[in-house]
Amino acid sequence: MSILPNLPVPVVPQGPWSLFLDIDGTLLEHAAHPDAVVVSEELRMLLTRLEAQLDGALAFITGRSIAAVDHLFQPLRLRAAGLYGLEHRLARDGPVEAAGEPADIAALANEIATELDNADVYIERKGPILAIHTRAAPHLLKRATQLVEQALDRLPAGYRVLAGNAGVELMPLEAAKGAAIRRFMQIPAFRGRRPVFLGDDTSDENGFETVNELDGISVRIKPQGSTAAPFALAGVHAALAWLDEMSRRETAKAATLAAMPK
Repeated sequence: MSILPNLPVPVVPQGPWSLFLDIDGTLLEHAAHPDAVVVSEELRMLLTRLEAQLDGALAFITGRSIAAVDHLFQPLRLRAAGLYGLEHRLARDGPVEAAGEPADIAALANEIATELDNADVYIERKGPILAIHTRAAPHLLKRATQLVEQALDRLPAGYRVLAGNAGVELMPLEAAKGAAIRRFMQIPAFRGRRPVFLGDDTSDENGFETVNELDGISVRIKPQGSTAAPFALAGVHAALAWLDEMSRRETAKAATLAAMPK
């Protein structure tokens, strides 16, 4: 694990590369409610440009559902792994491999909502994943975490708790961003390219570890504490500026190749 704050800014390799992007805290600033974020037209254009420059080797790797991602970025539709890899859209306009909500997770969501009984706590039901957002009620984070951890004893085996700075999530063990990245790297658009992954949270660490194993480039956004990523960017603004610079470099690279004698 790398120890902050002495992490360098990443440099993308000269050869073919692919891009994997977390959304919240990486491309968009966090908000008290996940639906409160806004995607600018500039961001849509940047992502559209990068996807074309990388010949389609770009995908979201997010804890949001793919339906939520499509709604947020509409009309733009990109390859995506949602719910930490429990949902996939492997082709840009292809079908979504979705995940349903088990009855025991639905019951637990209702139970926790009753127990916390606070309008500032947002309980997000994402199929087999239960997320409790306490950004607007930070004093309830500890209690929310306790409730989720206690539920593990009466749920079927195969769940884990992922605690964050502003919320806690309950998810199946197979929900892992690293596994989602490996799956994308096996399809033609990504195969043979060096993976680059930008993320900002504890849930992204598994993805960083996977990308490192694949000789890729992992980048932690606004890092706090230790991380497996050997590179860092100071925040969302810095991440977007870096992505824009990478797009400009790809444009210059294409112009150079086009000017070379045939």
